[in-house]
Amino acid sequence: MASTANANKEQYKRIKTILVSQPKPERSPYYELEKKYDLTIDWRPFIHVEGLTPKEFRGQRVRPENFSAIIFTSKNAIDHFFRICDGLRIRMAGDTKYFCSSEAVANYLQKFIIYRKRKVFAGQRKVSELKNYFNKFKDSDKFLLPCSNLGAKGTVKFLKEIEIDFQEALMYRTVSSDLSDLSDITYDVLVFFSPLGIKSLYDNFPDFKQNETRIAAFGNSTKQAVEERGLILNIQAPAPEVPSMTSALKLYLEKSNK
Repeated sequence: MASTANANKEQYKRIKTILVSQPKPERSPYYELEKKYDLTIDWRPFIHVEGLTPKEFRGQRVRPENFSAIIFTSKNAIDHFFRICDGLRIRMAGDTKYFCSSEAVANYLQKFIIYRKRKVFAGQRKVSELKNYFNKFKDSDKFLLPCSNLGAKGTVKFLKEIEIDFQEALMYRTVSSDLSDLSDITYDVLVFFSPLGIKSLYDNFPDFKQNETRIAAFGNSTKQAVEERGLILNIQAPAPEVPSMTSALKLYLEKSNK
């Protein structure tokens, strides 16, 4: 990915192009910025999810049907859990309990099970909100936590704290996407939302130089990944005055494109 000159020298040089390291949404406040400031905003996921094959999963010596309760922290976890089960010709028992981190995750579960025949528990935003239910069933049930190569640190910590008998099961991986077609393309701003996005940038372009490119990062862990690579962080969110990435970009654009 090409760039030219030093970001510090012309920090607020006019912005014409932005690359957002996420899939393109149907509706987004980014489109309002694009129109207001006459920008070209492209969308490209820097990372993607790959499922383990049934053969790879078997190597863990975990049998989902031996667990009476399943913990889901994302829609990806649901997709790959049932994909693995189908691949191994496993049918979960009708009385299996499902603990979901949110209502959205629980609703997605309906693609795979019939609610009235099973027990589903949902938090508002995280699994730890189901503490009372975990305590109710901790002595009678054995829990399985489908996860990715990134794990589920917060959930694991919570389950250990309340002494739940559980086992993690790797079912999918989050990996860097192929961005080789961008090798000769320059953007004024690159927008990142996770450390994995930064990792993907360097997996694809090991010799990447920031030069005039402005870097925007959402979240402290992403900020840290930017700084660890020796990059200059030009735009950061959230902050008190800019709770979202679009509001942070707007504040910057008010200075760069005035």
